[in-house]
Amino acid sequence: MEIYNIVAIASIGMFFLGFFGIITTNNIIKSVIFIVLMETGVIMFFLSVGVSAGILPPIADHLYEYGNIADPLPSALMITAIVIGLSVTAINITMLMTLLRKYRTADWDKVKNAVLQENIEIFEETFLGEDEKC
Repeated sequence: MEIYNIVAIASIGMFFLGFFGIITTNNIIKSVIFIVLMETGVIMFFLSVGVSAGILPPIADHLYEYGNIADPLPSALMITAIVIGLSVTAINITMLMTLLRKYRTADWDKVKNAVLQENIEIFEETFLGEDEKC
């Protein structure tokens, strides 16, 4: 078994470990970490699939004289995926910090209950009179 196949299998495992973590955790911080783990697994998989033995990287001029060269498009797409992944992680962390400041918790269920309570209070203030409140 070649190293490229091992990396591909490990990256698939990494993706599903992140997916399992997102499904099972109630902590927002852990969810962000598992999203990053999934992104890393996808990037590793595509890079490992695009590599094979005997192919030269497309770095210098006149490579066509030396033999087979690798296609630079997958590498360029993965660099783009890394940049997008970093920006998504930054937005996730910013939203996490906002939730932590507002609700003082990193638990999905507690945040959901606090938001529902806020929405009920806003609905009561807007549409119901004083005697109709829950």
